[in-house]
Amino acid sequence: MVTIVFPDRETEKKALGFLLGRFSGRILESGEHLVPEVALEALADQNIPFAVKGKATYEQQLAAVRGSASPPIQ
Repeated sequence: MVTIVFPDRETEKKALGFLLGRFSGRILESGEHLVPEVALEALADQNIPFAVKGKATYEQQLAAVRGSASPPIQ
């Protein structure tokens, strides 16, 4: 999994519409997206701009699986 961001909300909507049903992934509370590496090529093929932030950390992946992008606020 890699962490990516989109340049604006409109691009993000277009990308999510494309990605849904094709790839698994999660949106973090920070606005970043966790997607499998193969999704990057698919987004590029669709001319959807994005920036790669890097490999997703274990903590990010675990939080995504649990359905939460951050620990609960105390």
